[in-house]
Amino acid sequence: MSTIETMAVGVASDTICSHCDRPIPSSNIDLHYVHCSRNLEKCNLCGDMIAKKHAEEHFTNTHAPVSCSLCNETMEPEKLAVHKGEKCPQRMATCDYCEFPLPAIDLSVHQESCGNRTELCNLCNRYIRLREKVAHDVSCNGVTDTIAATSRATREAERERAPRRRPPPRDFSTRRLLFTIAITGIAVLLGSFLFQSKPDQA
Repeated sequence: MSTIETMAVGVASDTICSHCDRPIPSSNIDLHYVHCSRNLEKCNLCGDMIAKKHAEEHFTNTHAPVSCSLCNETMEPEKLAVHKGEKCPQRMATCDYCEFPLPAIDLSVHQESCGNRTELCNLCNRYIRLREKVAHDVSCNGVTDTIAATSRATREAERERAPRRRPPPRDFSTRRLLFTIAITGIAVLLGSFLFQSKPDQA
């Protein structure tokens, strides 16, 4: 018996079983080895000693590939929880701007559009893109941007100086139009009677 295989613990000593690699009291090693090699086997994937009659069940429950119920991707069972929580493209994710839940695969396109929406800042009275709102809220001191304010004031002054347009003439009412046509018709008739030439007398 080599010194590697034998470990002295007080008076008794243990021997490492060559099948399961566990320390076994030297007095029981032969009996243990017969039982161990007949009933146990080492799992090739995880190295655990499994009862031979439960080897298939162990593989099915521990190592057999499983499918994600959301995207149907196949993977090892121990990776499924991380996949569903962080990597699955069909997992539900929430938009940073509107907090609307949608599949993670659609999130970036949605946020690109949603982040470009604007919202009025109550301090400086400017419309700010939602994607810039957090940074704006930190730096906003309530003073309106001088360039924006100047251009707004310039536009208002130009509007005041511009000549006022005359309002368009009102359309004739139907009654007034009919009255005008009637007067014109009467004038034409009277004119034709008054200026009608007399027939030549023979």
